[in-house]
Amino acid sequence: MNDLERIMQRYEGYLRIEKGLSANTAAAYCRDVDHLVRYLNNEDKKFEQVTESDLEGFLATLHDVGIAPRSQARIISGIKSFFRYLLREQLIDTDPTQLLPAPRMGRHLPEVLTLDEIDRMIACIDLSHPQGQRNRAIIEVLYGCGLRVSELVELRLSQVFEQEEYIVVVGKGDKQRLVPISQEALTQINLYLEQTRSNQVAKPGCEDILFLNRRGNKLTRVMIFYIVKELCELAGIRKTVSPHTLRHSFATHLLEGGANLRAIQQMLGHESIETTEIYVHIDRSTLRNEILNHHPRNRKNNA
Repeated sequence: MNDLERIMQRYEGYLRIEKGLSANTAAAYCRDVDHLVRYLNNEDKKFEQVTESDLEGFLATLHDVGIAPRSQARIISGIKSFFRYLLREQLIDTDPTQLLPAPRMGRHLPEVLTLDEIDRMIACIDLSHPQGQRNRAIIEVLYGCGLRVSELVELRLSQVFEQEEYIVVVGKGDKQRLVPISQEALTQINLYLEQTRSNQVAKPGCEDILFLNRRGNKLTRVMIFYIVKELCELAGIRKTVSPHTLRHSFATHLLEGGANLRAIQQMLGHESIETTEIYVHIDRSTLRNEILNHHPRNRKNNA
């Protein structure tokens, strides 16, 4: 094992243990560094000698081979993390990535459902179906708590605190957070527990899982996607919708209702406020439409 391999091994351990990243995320960070290492090998340079100019050349190469700006940004993020680690371990004297700019890219605003559209989805749930009440509870929790799909399928009975009206959510990097849960969502969960869950025999290892399939196993992400997609079709919603759309809708509706951005950040489990700030852009676009449609000066101009 050469010096670089040893450093990369220690770096991956640092990401997993000290930063609390998952194995997949840590591996992705290491792959980002590997892109740079291969470029430097072609340039006959070691990472200890890297300058800002070298990194700009690397970015130009990414652009030339057609790497999308979003992927470029992710690779840059991984490289910055690596050089911060090298500086921390005193393996380099200065960080050449400090002034490295991120590639310009248009901000993608996620699709958002209106409250009426969510109500229409819920109205389409067939409660006479054996899994109808479960699906009703799933939609209420996804929208009412703003969960990621991975967080929903892992949600446990022991993590629902009915009296306190909170759930404990295990998010990215196994980080826990408390999320308020509405009385409506709790009511639908209790109906599901009484009507369906109490009559099911959970498979070994799934005894504490809240939402189960008919065979007593944990639901998959694909199954949640299918449930949401089918309800949208039944409700006549033509937008491109996924389970994540309910999370976006949760955050947007909170912001429109006057919720503090920091509070939304905590509920969503975003590590950086910058990730949450995309909802400010959604809210501003909504405000712009309201002005264009309802301001008297605009109505006069369109008359």
